[in-house]
Amino acid sequence: MQRNAVNAQGGDGDQGEPESVVVHVQLRPRRGATRKCLAALAALAAEHDEVAFAVTGLSKDDRVVRVTVGVDLGPRTSVAKFSPQAQAAYAFVSAIFASLYDHMPVYVPEPAGAERAAAATLLESASAGVLTADVLEGLPMPTASPVPSPRMPAPGESIPA
Repeated sequence: MQRNAVNAQGGDGDQGEPESVVVHVQLRPRRGATRKCLAALAALAAEHDEVAFAVTGLSKDDRVVRVTVGVDLGPRTSVAKFSPQAQAAYAFVSAIFASLYDHMPVYVPEPAGAERAAAATLLESASAGVLTADVLEGLPMPTASPVPSPRMPAPGESIPA
């Protein structure tokens, strides 16, 4: 799911294009609602056909799938002047937060390399007709638990019953 090339690192240095500003919004649908989330994102994108965006990151844990969308606001100087391109991109981001609120949208930093690679795999697989669920099953689960296990009390810390 991509419209135009979103270049998170900026312009082509060779041609002197101004640096492009990209904002990343992450949607976190529950694992069973991922297809519904992507369909809603595609429908929303169809309403905002002038906005350049791409799925830039994809990861999962045991409860949710994190789909990161990069929205190109345009050249930095045009964003500062609130150009029509920037206004359209801001309207798209606002619509993401308003209409996809069930999928818990949040602003996030640029996705890591593994998330970018998974998003590229999703886009390639979608163009080849592979189901989204099959791509998600192939994603690795995070190895570190975000919640530490409880520690046992030391002998002097226990309270007699």
